[in-house]
Amino acid sequence: MAADAQSSSVTALDPIVAVRPGSAQPVVTGSAETFTGTARISSPFHAMPPGTLGGATVSFDARARTAWHAHPLGQTLIVIEGLGLVQQQGHIAQAIRTGDVVTIPANVLHWHGAGPSGSMTHVAVAEKERGVSVTWQEKVTDQDYLDALVSSDIDAHVSDRSRTSIRIGLTSETLSAKQRAIPLIGAFMAASDMPRLHAALNQGLDAGLTVAEAKEVLVQLYAYAGFPRSLNALGELMKVVQARQQRGIQDAQGVEPSRAVVTGRELAVTGTANQTEISGGPVQGSVFEFAPVINQFLQTHLFGDIFERDNLDWQSRELATVGALAATIGAEAQLRSHMRASLRVGLSAAQLQQLIEALTDAVGCEAAARANDALQQALAASKG
Repeated sequence: MAADAQSSSVTALDPIVAVRPGSAQPVVTGSAETFTGTARISSPFHAMPPGTLGGATVSFDARARTAWHAHPLGQTLIVIEGLGLVQQQGHIAQAIRTGDVVTIPANVLHWHGAGPSGSMTHVAVAEKERGVSVTWQEKVTDQDYLDALVSSDIDAHVSDRSRTSIRIGLTSETLSAKQRAIPLIGAFMAASDMPRLHAALNQGLDAGLTVAEAKEVLVQLYAYAGFPRSLNALGELMKVVQARQQRGIQDAQGVEPSRAVVTGRELAVTGTANQTEISGGPVQGSVFEFAPVINQFLQTHLFGDIFERDNLDWQSRELATVGALAATIGAEAQLRSHMRASLRVGLSAAQLQQLIEALTDAVGCEAAARANDALQQALAASKG
């Protein structure tokens, strides 16, 4: 009895070290009133009184960010994964990377969030003053974010083509009529469905697709659907353009690439950089180890010769590729890869869902289901 009483006394009077498993911590999505894009807040903690420290781990999807806000006693951020931005009002934005520690003084208005092409996760800690740890203000606009991207050194690591795609993706959550036509063109070319390709090409030209852009879509897709389908599709485009001219329709011809594509060693370097940016990291795998030359061809030709041609933006190229792969039975792995790439070049989940709706309406449920499975896996991977 004496021993039991002594043990009970120690439990009541002495502080106890507590461990809460991470798997047991709640995960919530940041409020749309104080965040733009998707931010997941996990492992919240608060100091035991009289301490006033609190915080959480916050994971931002690409381009997601907080609203402008301030902390009465300041804030500290510890970046644990990814590349992001932080900006104090009236100052240029600064890039933040894995391992960086950000110290924000008391009552300084600021925002922080992920970079343009990938997620960023940080631990955020702040103390309360009379029960208040943060005061929120207006949301960071798309233009604010773009200006921050340009002003920060993160911009130096984003290609002109990708930056243009990011700008397009930030300014709209809706596919344009021209964008909706592009994956249909890709799907019908891959399926060698000439009557419906004929209709899709007319749809795209009616929506503002230039002849040069339509050609570029069909030329690029030889790398995914083969030369015979590409040549046949180009022949169909020629018929469409001629028929429209006979009806008195003068389609905009568009432009050729504005710069010459580099050659030799420089082409390999450029193509590898494009491949890495679009893929989210160096491309590796057992197939490439088994046959390294295939990746050399991808880097120098597909991502070099073709993706360096600047008369078609990367978003349009990915829309065309996703459409073609969705219509191709057995290309599910490549479809998943390009769905992730679509998110990286600035297409939003909402826009990709609209692509799937377009496939459902015009191509068929099987192609749409393959695209939907790929999108759900891409979104799950970005959250993981």
